[in-house]
Amino acid sequence: MSHTPPSRIGSLAAVALALCVLNLLLAHGNAWPTLWPALEWRLAIELGALVALIAARGMVRGPLPRRAQAALAGLATLWVLLHYIDVTVPAVLGRPINVYWDAPHLGAVLRMGGREGLSATVPLALLGGLLLLALLYLLVRRCIAALAHGAGHLPGRMLMLAFAGLSLALWLSQAAIGRPTAPSFAPTVTAMLIDQYRLLSAALSRTAGAERLAPGPAFAGSLAGLEGADVLIVFAEAYGAVTLDRPEIARALAPHRDKLAAALAASGRQAVSARLVSPTFGGASWLAHASLLAGLDMRDPADYQLLLTTDRPTLVRHFAANGYRTVGWLPGIQLSWPEGAFYGFERYADAARIGYASRPFGFWRIPDQASMALIHAQEFGGDFRSPVAATAARQPRLIVFPTVTTHAPFRALPPYREDWPSLLGAEAFTQEEVDAAEAVPTAWSNPLPAYLASMRYQFDWLADYLAHHAPPNLVTIVIGDHQPVGSVSGPDQPWDVPAHVIASDPRLLARLEAAGFVAGLYPPPKPLGPTHALTPLLVDAFARRD
Repeated sequence: MSHTPPSRIGSLAAVALALCVLNLLLAHGNAWPTLWPALEWRLAIELGALVALIAARGMVRGPLPRRAQAALAGLATLWVLLHYIDVTVPAVLGRPINVYWDAPHLGAVLRMGGREGLSATVPLALLGGLLLLALLYLLVRRCIAALAHGAGHLPGRMLMLAFAGLSLALWLSQAAIGRPTAPSFAPTVTAMLIDQYRLLSAALSRTAGAERLAPGPAFAGSLAGLEGADVLIVFAEAYGAVTLDRPEIARALAPHRDKLAAALAASGRQAVSARLVSPTFGGASWLAHASLLAGLDMRDPADYQLLLTTDRPTLVRHFAANGYRTVGWLPGIQLSWPEGAFYGFERYADAARIGYASRPFGFWRIPDQASMALIHAQEFGGDFRSPVAATAARQPRLIVFPTVTTHAPFRALPPYREDWPSLLGAEAFTQEEVDAAEAVPTAWSNPLPAYLASMRYQFDWLADYLAHHAPPNLVTIVIGDHQPVGSVSGPDQPWDVPAHVIASDPRLLARLEAAGFVAGLYPPPKPLGPTHALTPLLVDAFARRD
């Protein structure tokens, strides 16, 4: 009676185990909201191709040489790492990676972790990452060796060819059976690399040529409908539709949103709201800023870079042409940014020019409430102790203010100040308050509590300012730039953001309601359109008196 030698049985078992291990490595998912991988029972079609190659080599020329095994193990390890990036980045950011546009911001992201970011945490993380990578290589190397050895024997080779053939057959059968089997397969690294090549080629091939950009709004007519009112555009950082859609986030923020509504009513103001579809998700706020201020679709970062080289009209220049003093209040800009001249602000106030004199909080340095206090003192002519002078006595303002305190990782969070004048001086915050805020650890894998705390802060200072200090006829536009990062918003979220227009003139708000806004601070679930679609609606509403 013939039987299979024990050595062949061991080789067959080693092949089966190697196939299972490699498939798990190349088909894992993400354990949201962490950075850890999660086991998923899917097939890695690219592993089928690799296994078929090793089996065919073993059948024709014998087992792979050790050097070839080492090289193949290195390539497979790289493939596992790329697959990890491919499934983890969308879970964390809420969108796929774009190497060309994301890589330049990696250093800034690391520095957002706090003062200790580059001094201790990052080197330790790099060392740990290298150690894990070395262990991963050793594991993959053992698996490749097991496959190479098994390919030299008929049972192992048949098992490998069966795995490769069945995987390929299932992959190809999708069109034949009319039923997608994609959920049975992990996303391929090949597809990711093709996408990155396409994005990189598109970015590098785009030369200056304004014809690439779609026509923008006319920016024609007057601003008669504003009747000389100041306009404050607040780009609320990471203020996304998840604050309305995710029940646990909505419940946590509802008292503070309602506090804002009560503050508006007490000050004689009303709000109308809508949803918009942001051109970005989880970051790249500047795309949303440009979409509204230029009235153009900025989903492609290359279009944004091109836009800044043109002389296209902007909402800022439209206000300037109608007698407004235009101010870009940009505490998040900490380096030279000559391209910002594109917008046409009369005053360009970045972090070094807004006059903040107190201690810095974290990476972004200047708390939003302090920024608002400085706007009030410098541009609205208020001293917080007497009513603001009527706009008729001075040139009306358009102020564009992108906030920063609610930016990921949502720390260090400053204390809220009821005493607004104290925010103007060098002792606005004590060193103890700064140290306490920066001692709160960064939680990239579970940032929801910090996000909620920062959003409460934003609602509270805005409510207090509008209730007690803002110019009586101020028109405030609060618009989310994008959803928070994917580790807050959750998987598969839309790119929707809330937009509120707050004013004391019911006729202005009625014109916006006729365009699709609804009364109050709770917009309807259906978006009004993309962010850039709001621009012509505002231009029209601001031009009319009816």
